[in-house]
Amino acid sequence: MAGFVELLRRNRSYRSLWLAQVISEVGDYFNNVAVFSLALKATGSGLVVSAVMLARAIPAVLAGPVAGVILDRYDRKRIMILSDLVRAVIAAAFIFTIQQRGPGLLYLLSALLMFASPFFTSGRAAILPTIASREHLHTANALTQTTQWATITVGTMLGGFATAGLGYRWAFLLNAVSFLASAALVALLRAPTGDFRAAGQTPGPTVLFDTPSVTGLGRYFRDYRDGLRFIGAVPLILGIALLHVGWSLGGGAAQVLFALFGQQVFQRGAEGIGTIWGFAGIGLLIGGALGHAAGRRVDYSGYKRVVAVSYFVHGATYVVFSLMERYWAALAFIALSRVGMAVCSVLNTTQLLRHTPDEFRGRVFSTMESLRWGTMMISMAAAGLASEYYTPRAIGVVAGGLGALTAVLWALAAWRGKLPEPASERH
Repeated sequence: MAGFVELLRRNRSYRSLWLAQVISEVGDYFNNVAVFSLALKATGSGLVVSAVMLARAIPAVLAGPVAGVILDRYDRKRIMILSDLVRAVIAAAFIFTIQQRGPGLLYLLSALLMFASPFFTSGRAAILPTIASREHLHTANALTQTTQWATITVGTMLGGFATAGLGYRWAFLLNAVSFLASAALVALLRAPTGDFRAAGQTPGPTVLFDTPSVTGLGRYFRDYRDGLRFIGAVPLILGIALLHVGWSLGGGAAQVLFALFGQQVFQRGAEGIGTIWGFAGIGLLIGGALGHAAGRRVDYSGYKRVVAVSYFVHGATYVVFSLMERYWAALAFIALSRVGMAVCSVLNTTQLLRHTPDEFRGRVFSTMESLRWGTMMISMAAAGLASEYYTPRAIGVVAGGLGALTAVLWALAAWRGKLPEPASERH
C-alpha cells in the first residue's frame, strides 16, 4: 500500500490518469447495472442479456485492430481524449432507451460505446511505461488494475442502489458526465518526450487515415499483421494471449450468469446483480494486492507457478459458487474466484509491459482485448442460448471447469519448457 501512495504522491501524470480511471469506471458500472436490469425487466430473458453482451463484444473485437494501429501511429493521449468525448455522447443517449418497448436501441448504443472503448483502455496500457519509470512500472500496473477492480466494487454496488433508488435516467447521465471528467484529467498528462507517440513515430497532425486510398488502408493491414507476427514470435506473449482465450471461454458466460444469479436464482433484482458484481470486485481488489506483492518477490519460474495455481483456484471456486444455495456463501466464493483471477492478471500484464517494445504496445494490448472479447462473444452466446434449456447453476459449473482447464494447460506448457523468459529480461 505504501508503494501505491508514494507513486500517486510523486508522479503527477500517473495521478491524473488514475483519477480519470476512477471517475470513468465508476460511471461505467452505473451503465452496466442499469442496462442489464432494464433488459431483464423488459423481457425477463437471459437470452436478451446475452444479446446485449454480444452487442458489446462484437464491436470491441472489430475495434481492436483499428485501435492498436492508430495508438501505435499517433499521439496516444489525444486518441484517449477523443474516445472519452465520443463515449460521453453515447452514454447520454442511453436515456432514450428507457421508454423503448424493445431492446433494439440498447443493442445499438451498447455496440457504439464498446467500439470506442479500446481506443482508451489499450491506450492507457500503452502509455503506462512512458509515465512510470521501469522501477515503478510493476507498482503502476498493479495499482491501475487494482483500481479497476475497486471501481467494480464501488461502481456496481452504487449502480445497483442508484438504479433502484434514482432510476435509469440518472444512472445513464452520471456515466456521461464521468467520461467528460476523464477527458479533462487525461488532458493534464505530460510525457518526457513532449508527446505520447510510439517510438519511431514523428510528430504531426492526429488523423485516423493518411489517405482515403487503398494504399493507405493497406498500410493499416500491414501494420496490424506485423503486430500479430511479433506476438507469435515471443512464446511468453503468445502464451499470455492464449490464457486470455482460455479464461474468456468461461468468463463470457460469467457476464451473463451474474445477471441471472442476481435476478432469477436469488431473486434480488438490480440490487442482487450489483451485489454479486460488488463481491467479485472485492475479490479482485484482494487479488490485485496479492499479485503486486507476488510480483515483487518471485522470479520468472515462480511467476509461472503462481499463475498456474491462481488460475486453478479461480476456476474451482467458480464451480462452488454456482452450486451454493445460500446467498452469502455464494458471494464469498465468487470473491475467492476473483482473487485467483486478479493475481494472474497483475502478473501477466506486468510481463507484457516489460517485454513489449513501445512501437508494438498498442497493437499487443488491443489484440489481447480483441481476443478476450472475441472468445467471450462465443461464450456469452452459448450461455444465453443454454439459459433457455439449462439452469444457471449448471452453466456455471461448466464455466468454472473451463477456467480450471486453462490452469492445467498453462502448467503443462511451463513444465515442458514452452514458456521461456525472453532473453532481453534475463538476469
